[in-house]
Amino acid sequence: MNPYISVLILFAFAAVAVSAMIALAAFLGPKKITPVKLDPFECGMPPSGLSREPFSVKFYIVGLLFILFDIELVFLFPWAVLFKSLGWYGFAEMAVFLGVLVLGLIYVWKKGALEWD
Repeated sequence: MNPYISVLILFAFAAVAVSAMIALAAFLGPKKITPVKLDPFECGMPPSGLSREPFSVKFYIVGLLFILFDIELVFLFPWAVLFKSLGWYGFAEMAVFLGVLVLGLIYVWKKGALEWD
């Protein structure tokens, strides 16, 4: 038996389950369309302003910085699992890694990318 057949069966089962849920929602769900349902939803408030207004670059910078530091910190989990087996060498490597992250954070802070005017 192929070792990947179980993964293929899992994907097939997931596809059948998702298709069944979508089909059941389409057949059993309510279909009454009202103006309230067609209205765009923004955090419970009625929409205000135009949808084509330009956003400040700060939104994108903060988003990119969040993704950057969030993805980098994911490397802490495997290190924590293997902490004892890595010894002092692993500790030193993670200290250098975290040092680079802290230096990057200090650089971004000094540049004013975290200031919200």
